[in-house]
Amino acid sequence: MSASGLFDAEAEAARAGRLGCACPEDAPRALRRALGIGRLAGGFALVVLAQALTLGALPLAGAMLAPRPELAALPLAALLLGATLASLPASFLLDTFGRRAAFALGASLGVAGGLVAAYAMMLGAFPMLVLGAAWLGAAQGFGMFYRHAAAFGAASGMRAGMVARLIGAGALAGFAGPLLAGMAEAALAPYTFAGTLLLAALAQLGALGFAVALPQARFSHADLTVEAMAQPQERPAPLAWRALALPTLIGALAWGAMTSAMAGAPLSLAGCGLSVPLISGVVAWHAVAMYAPALAGGVLARWIGATPLALLALALCAGAAVMVAQANEALAISIAFLAVGAGWALASLATTLMLHAGGAPSRLQLGVHDGVLLGAALLGTLL
Repeated sequence: MSASGLFDAEAEAARAGRLGCACPEDAPRALRRALGIGRLAGGFALVVLAQALTLGALPLAGAMLAPRPELAALPLAALLLGATLASLPASFLLDTFGRRAAFALGASLGVAGGLVAAYAMMLGAFPMLVLGAAWLGAAQGFGMFYRHAAAFGAASGMRAGMVARLIGAGALAGFAGPLLAGMAEAALAPYTFAGTLLLAALAQLGALGFAVALPQARFSHADLTVEAMAQPQERPAPLAWRALALPTLIGALAWGAMTSAMAGAPLSLAGCGLSVPLISGVVAWHAVAMYAPALAGGVLARWIGATPLALLALALCAGAAVMVAQANEALAISIAFLAVGAGWALASLATTLMLHAGGAPSRLQLGVHDGVLLGAALLGTLL
């Protein structure tokens, strides 16, 4: 019996006092809609735009408003703490309510956080900035699951291309970021960074629009999507916990190296005499470097394998992060900062492929994996 026929039979069998399901495509049977990779990529690109704007603004905004110099990194740490705390609930919500509701909730938190942070810059209120950064971070915790949404339900031969295209869409954010941020800053002058953070809220609002337009699907039904059922013999077994260890370790080290560079590079560039627009431009190109290499990463992963690619990317990321910390010239800092982003991009792609190649990860495993990555990112800002 077809899915529609089964639903009709259930509806006919309903009687007074008995509830019937009115949403058959979210039931545990073949989903009648495709994964919506285009809408996933559009939402992810806007999430990355918000991320790039926020990461570029928060270190300098914190230095401007912090009552003591040692608290300057607190807004960036709050961003990463919010993402860490949101990762496990996000994983369960994606399965319980579906990706459409979960991604919409995450984007809504980002809209609120961006508005609060922008208002904090107008008032000069440091605690309010920290609160807004935490909400923006929670939105990023939800946004990390876009790459898993692209990997789920795709046949193994298509998975690298799906994830690479999704992560590569984030590169568009870096190209658009400097122009849009400059216009936003001019519109809200003289309130420095208020326009940038307001633009981050608008980017999350756009991500909200893409989220509510997604075809509904739960992660636990990934093997019932149109794409997966086209090649049912490739459905993977459940992921063993030991297979989670290596991609999580590599990813955590890459995240820690990247955020340590992100926390230090803007302040180091400011110490070299660069203006705020130039620093924002370097951060924007760093955002491009964080996602554009993933477009070629899918091909590299097929050529040399996901694990060797992840290890090479980690070496690049860690070495460049050391250079960012030790360099004294703006050009050297900028080049190393771009290299950190490229290494992180390839490491993120490769570890995602490693994770899904080992089997079908559970929602708990995904939450633990992303929670460890974000915890390492938080440590990177504090060390």
